Amino acid sequence: MTALEKATGDVVFKFEPFVLHVLCQELQDAQMLHSVAVDSGFRNSGITVGRGGKITMAVRSTHCLEVPLSHKGRVMVSEEYIEFLVHVANQKMEENI
Repeated sequence: MTALEKATGDVVFKFEPFVLHVLCQELQDAQMLHSVAVDSGFRNSGITVGRGGKITMAVRSTHCLEVPLSHKGRVMVSEEYIEFLVHVANQKMEENI
């Protein structure tokens, strides 16, 4: 709260979801990994094939969180709400694990 109250610009509380990039030798390997990832709840996962034929499978979680806390130095939320956000972010971290 002390750092937030001292801020002069915009402050955002942000939690980034889990991301894992896997380089695959064959497309079928990437497809199998993609199926496992999606079935495990990583719904934002996907496969990309580069120009040189490099096959990358990205395992991505949907557990993101981005909330503005202050605008132009003015705190827009209560300390209780920030504590709630930290609790939610910690739950999302547990889900990532």
